[in-house]
Amino acid sequence: MSDNLARHFLLREDVTFLNHGSFGACPRPVFETYQGWQLELEQEPVEFLGRRLHDLLRVPREALAAELGCDADDIVGVPNATNGLNIVAQSLDLKPGDQILTTDHEYSALEKTWAYVCRKTGAEIVVVKVPMPLVSEAAFTQTIIDGMTERTKVLFLSHITSPTALLFPIENAIAEARRRGIWSVIDGAHTPGHIKLNLDAIGADFYAGNCHKWMMTPKGSAFLHTRREMQGLLNPLVISHGWTKDSKAPRAKGAFGNSPYIDEIEIRGTRDPAPWLTVPAAIAFRKENDWWAIAEHCHALAQDTARRLGELTGLAPLGSAAFCAPQMVAMPIPECDTLAVHTTLFEKYGIEIPVFKWQDTCIVRLSVQGYNSRPQMDRLIEALTELLDLKQAPLAAQG
Repeated sequence: MSDNLARHFLLREDVTFLNHGSFGACPRPVFETYQGWQLELEQEPVEFLGRRLHDLLRVPREALAAELGCDADDIVGVPNATNGLNIVAQSLDLKPGDQILTTDHEYSALEKTWAYVCRKTGAEIVVVKVPMPLVSEAAFTQTIIDGMTERTKVLFLSHITSPTALLFPIENAIAEARRRGIWSVIDGAHTPGHIKLNLDAIGADFYAGNCHKWMMTPKGSAFLHTRREMQGLLNPLVISHGWTKDSKAPRAKGAFGNSPYIDEIEIRGTRDPAPWLTVPAAIAFRKENDWWAIAEHCHALAQDTARRLGELTGLAPLGSAAFCAPQMVAMPIPECDTLAVHTTLFEKYGIEIPVFKWQDTCIVRLSVQGYNSRPQMDRLIEALTELLDLKQAPLAAQG
């Protein structure tokens, strides 16, 4: 692995950036490709948007499908995972008393999405508590299955959780949902480029993921993958030129010759398609730099940093390494004013990292990407040691 991968990125040199998980960071070569697409669009907007775009949009779909183990006709570009999941949540035919089964580890924007859907439909959200620490696939799956009832219509799970940075073993829960006729909807915001994905093998009915995080495209590129049998259930959030009045008819075509699923979602008015068009360049950058090998190094560095902090705090991890996101780890810290710690880390130490309270646990969520280094981990440990007064004897684990 190169010792100078930071040279590929545009991040400020005066900031120790340990928060790739929130919005990602785009490598310079991919960003230059992005700007090239934008320039090409501005040089002849009518030709680009009016005559070329429909063919151009298929290229990222094909590249991404090959990378993620699915068919290009089952994947469609969206601005972000939240947008893709909103398409699903607001399309499903839910009625009063129907249940949406989920966990207590979900991303707050999607918790709000389902609350909005329930307010409109009369459906109900059922939240199960994942056994903590997460150390067993069987215990996780059984907890999800135990939450299923005859009223459960939707199973909504994160693949990698945002607040707790855990890698949920979702496959068996999805299979059981399928057996019971429950729609499975997966928030894969953190997964593309973070773990190796085979979407067809996972088998979820609906799966949305971001490309701008761990795949390192510019912001505004993500996808929605939908099993072929489920595509007719979806409606676009925005009605534009891709919609036709006959789109729900058997064997219908979209307005531009693709399936209604693709044309209705992909064509949503004038917009900048450049982030989506850079997906092939991001995939190529990763391959040229053997990024899976870099990811292994990052995983080791993340786990080692979590171990070091845990030895200082005496606090147990939220899960075993097998169920931790490879390049991201939520590290428990003693009770504190998390906003003050976050602010001081940035303003005094120049460290950009999330610090927050999840349920009753204060957390520092560390992301390690190829541009990070062991000296940066040392800086974080030193700053937290000073801020949290960790030079004292280790504190008792939080109950």
